[in-house]
Amino acid sequence: MSSEWVREAVRRIERDYQRSADTHLVLVDMPAFPRLRLYLKDEATHPTGSLKHRLARSLFLYGLCNGWIREGTTIVEASSGSTAVSEAYFARMLGLPFVAVMPRGTSPAKVAQIEFYGGRCHPVERADGVYAEAERLARELAGHYMDQFTYAERATDWRGNNNIAESIYAQMRAEPYPEPHWIVVGAGTGGTSATIGRYIRYHGNATRLAVVDPERSVFLDYWRTGDASLRSAEGSDVEGIGRPRVEPSFVPGVVDRMLRVPNAASYAAMRVLERRVGRSYGGSTGTNFCGALEIACEMAADGVEGSIVTLACDAGDRYLDTYRDDRWLAQHGYDIAPQVERLERACATGIWASG
Repeated sequence: MSSEWVREAVRRIERDYQRSADTHLVLVDMPAFPRLRLYLKDEATHPTGSLKHRLARSLFLYGLCNGWIREGTTIVEASSGSTAVSEAYFARMLGLPFVAVMPRGTSPAKVAQIEFYGGRCHPVERADGVYAEAERLARELAGHYMDQFTYAERATDWRGNNNIAESIYAQMRAEPYPEPHWIVVGAGTGGTSATIGRYIRYHGNATRLAVVDPERSVFLDYWRTGDASLRSAEGSDVEGIGRPRVEPSFVPGVVDRMLRVPNAASYAAMRVLERRVGRSYGGSTGTNFCGALEIACEMAADGVEGSIVTLACDAGDRYLDTYRDDRWLAQHGYDIAPQVERLERACATGIWASG
């Protein structure tokens, strides 16, 4: 291994980090909740447009410092899109080949972005087939399988070092309720919830962590039962979150609460949120907003004041031909009108109706 190449690779990644400003914390206009503040941590403003930019940077540094990534190493990842986009960006920065193994049907916009950064997309038919195929390809190409689902929770320093939790708390310091009552996130690898949950405990904060889970994902059932053998034959239909198996990076012990969010509610929440912030976000952000709104209604009903922070994971323009397309929704059996009405009513009244 060329130690000079590795040193220069780390320096390139660090220079890129120094050129990148922190992501914004956006206050959502919610007049029906006068004693609450709801914030979006807008991760769509990263150079590669998503929360996964943080993870990709950490995984590359982890692989370089462990001696797994060398000059000329082919990088292989199992990803439904955003992680692959970000990893393709860093692979190109280091002059390394990149292959993304993904379920067929992944958003064409994400495929185009991976290819823009020089990556190659390798589709598989079943969502649960990405793991074995990525391992096989890495062996065949004598490359390195990044394996975000195993290493996400350990590649990021959860004590600090500008992780997402540290950034949230720093940006909240001057707000009316600086310590969030709740932080609400989804789980794909589980790395973000693990990082935030550990940070909360390490720094002695009273914040509680809620994880939202879409349909056909096994994380919530695992959190309830402890059964790590749970499997689902289908993907969640919300790119970036929800998994057909229990991922090694998901740490249930740091999660205070989990909520199931119907997919139609996630897609409806995208539109409801856009009307309040003037920006469009993807399906996982809709899931996050739906969970945060439910918790906000509960706090209002109980007379609890405070703040809630959730994540805007990526921009809505990646989903123009899927979640934001009425024809796509109809073709996949989703009628979001009742959910839009329900969520708008919750925003207007502060009262949550299940459904």
